[in-house]
Amino acid sequence: MPSPQHAKIKPAKLYINGEFVDASDGAAFETVNPATEEPITTVARASAKDADAAVAAAKTAFEKSKWATWPSARRAQLIHAIGDKILAHTMELAELESIDAGKPIRETSTIDVPMAADVFHYYAGLVRAVTGDTIPVSPKMLNFTLMEPVGVCAGITPWNFPILMAAWKIAPALAAGCTVVLKPAEATPLTACRLAELIHECGLPPGVVNIIPGKGSVAGQRLVEHPDVAKVSFTGSTEVGIRIMQDAAKTLKKVTLELGGKSPNVIFADSDVDTVVKMAQQAIYYNKGEVCTAGSRLLVEEKIYGEVVEKLGQRAAKMTHGDPLDPETRLGPQVSKQQMESILGFVESGKKEGAKLVAGGERAGNKGYFVKPTVFADVDPKAKIFQEEIFGPVVSAVSFKDFDDLIAKANNSIYGLASAVWTKDINKALSFAKAVKAGTCWINTYGLFDSAMPFGGYKMSGIGRDNGMAALEGYLQSKSVWVALG
Repeated sequence: MPSPQHAKIKPAKLYINGEFVDASDGAAFETVNPATEEPITTVARASAKDADAAVAAAKTAFEKSKWATWPSARRAQLIHAIGDKILAHTMELAELESIDAGKPIRETSTIDVPMAADVFHYYAGLVRAVTGDTIPVSPKMLNFTLMEPVGVCAGITPWNFPILMAAWKIAPALAAGCTVVLKPAEATPLTACRLAELIHECGLPPGVVNIIPGKGSVAGQRLVEHPDVAKVSFTGSTEVGIRIMQDAAKTLKKVTLELGGKSPNVIFADSDVDTVVKMAQQAIYYNKGEVCTAGSRLLVEEKIYGEVVEKLGQRAAKMTHGDPLDPETRLGPQVSKQQMESILGFVESGKKEGAKLVAGGERAGNKGYFVKPTVFADVDPKAKIFQEEIFGPVVSAVSFKDFDDLIAKANNSIYGLASAVWTKDINKALSFAKAVKAGTCWINTYGLFDSAMPFGGYKMSGIGRDNGMAALEGYLQSKSVWVALG
């Protein structure tokens, strides 16, 4: 397998108060290459004591360095500089992401890393957009509002888009004037640790950004419980999100939760079959299906259902796995052995519940955590594989008769993160977009994101929004000011 050409593999440390340090108890863990099942390097594992130290550093930086009251142009320059640093190290970061998370280099180098840089560039531009309002209450009063940062913020990120999710948490917090403690996923910490070094080179005051890899149940839990943390932004499973919301309620923290999804990908009979099958393939198998917005529920109008399923199965069967560092690889390994086994467990469930296995349905090879692209057809909408988030390369197809049948099936889920519809009829498309209970609806496209577009879910897919002005507002609080005149 190819070796990294740009990334320098070395042990990673915690980044607290502008210094790179070992865990206070000396604990460390190995991060593993999911394509080879071999260790990559060691990473310091933060304890609750380390989380306390990071929060203390962030609180001191918020209060004493007065990051929030720096000239807005200067703060914007530094945030923009982080984006520039990321771009300057694109291939290095892309290689780290590929070997740590199993993501193909063609994706990490052209999507994940550039998009992370764009997030910082976007929020650098919003620093001077933080303004209040003047409100005409009385001719004898001057009334206005101030928008102020909430304070110390904790970001807890998942393992499927490590550097991009780090950017989603750090950039808007900095733009609002907050300080940050980031707890990256233990399975994929390497790009976050390298990001700490790049941020350090940009010259932010010590403590403004702290990055502490470690267990979610230890370091992450302490951040959620800590009385000096004013906001928690979490991306991950619904199960963990519920616990975070419960624990954060004890100190009335602001909470943003971007959680699970089971997105309906809808195909009407007036669509071009070859085009929509190709896009349905991308919708479910991009990043090996480890995407919260993956098009894992395929709803196809009866007239073309059989043709779509057959052609999707043929395309899935032709897909091959490979080393994530190979530019030709389109499908990498699942992130871990645990995740691979979880996916295969869902596959067995689908078989037992009577779904028709069209393609895949098993591990690929015996080295690395590879799972064959899987297509199930004729799935019972009540089946586990149709209702629960698999987070892997498994799609479940069902047919629908008419619009009412479609909406009933599309909305028959505890989740509501994303959706898509394919049709040449704009009335059908917009009617679906209005009726579907999801935070995002793509029409004749799939999986597009932008730093300026709010992203989040309905129902059990979360609360609050990442990206856009909506995310920035989540790191601010409003103060009303009354001034007596005369």
